[in-house]
Amino acid sequence: MNTSLASTFGLTDPLTPAMTGATVQRVYDDLRRRIITLQLPPDTTLSRTELTETYEVSQTPIREAMQLLKQEGLVRIYPQSKTVVTRIDVPQIYEAHFLRVALETEVARRLAAEGNPQTVTRARSIIRMQEAVADDPEQLAIFQELDEVFHQTLFAGLERGGLHQLVRERSGHLERIRRLHLPEQGKIKSILDGHYAIVEAIAQKSEERAVAAMRDHLSKTVSKVEEMRLEFPNYFA
Repeated sequence: MNTSLASTFGLTDPLTPAMTGATVQRVYDDLRRRIITLQLPPDTTLSRTELTETYEVSQTPIREAMQLLKQEGLVRIYPQSKTVVTRIDVPQIYEAHFLRVALETEVARRLAAEGNPQTVTRARSIIRMQEAVADDPEQLAIFQELDEVFHQTLFAGLERGGLHQLVRERSGHLERIRRLHLPEQGKIKSILDGHYAIVEAIAQKSEERAVAAMRDHLSKTVSKVEEMRLEFPNYFA
C-alpha cells in the first residue's frame, strides 16, 4: 500500500516479523504495489542487480523484500538463478475471498452495532478522494490503493489492524484480478456505490444491511474470475 495514503488517515500496517527497517519496508511496499497494479505483470523476471540500482540499496533489503513477496505467493525464487513474478493463482483468489468475506462482514456488522461516527467520517472522506480520481484512467492505481485504505479504515475502527494485515498478506492474487477488472465499464461506479452502501448502513446502525452491503461489494470481482481467465490467459497459472 502507498504508505502516505494510509498515514493520511492515521493508519499503519504492522511489519511482518521478517521485515526489519524502513529500507526493507520501502522496497517491499513499492515492489508489491508494482506487482499488484500489474506494472510488473506475471512472468516478469526481477533482476536483483537492477533492483539495487533502482532503489539505491544493497542486496540485503532486496533479498528480504523478495522473501516477503515469496511468502505472499507473488514471486517465485529460483536459487542462484532468477526471481519471477508468479501468474495469478485461481484457488488462492477463492481462498482470499472466503477470508475477506468472513472477516469483513463481521467488521461491518460490529461497526453498525456501535454506530462508530468517527470511522464513518473517515470512510466518507476516502470515498470522496476516490471520486476525485475515478474519471482519470491514469489514476487507477491510486483508486485501487484508496480502496484498500477504505477497508483498512473499517478494521481500524474496531482496533483490528492485525486482521487487516492478515487479509492483505493473503490477497495478492485477488488484488491483481481486481486490477484487471477495474477498467471494465461501470466497475468503478459499482465500487463507489458499494462503499456508500456499506458506510450508510453502518451510520444508520443497520447490522443486517451492513453485512449484506459488504457481502455484495466483495462478490462482484470474484464472479468474473473465469471470464477474466479467458480474456487474459497468459496472466493465470
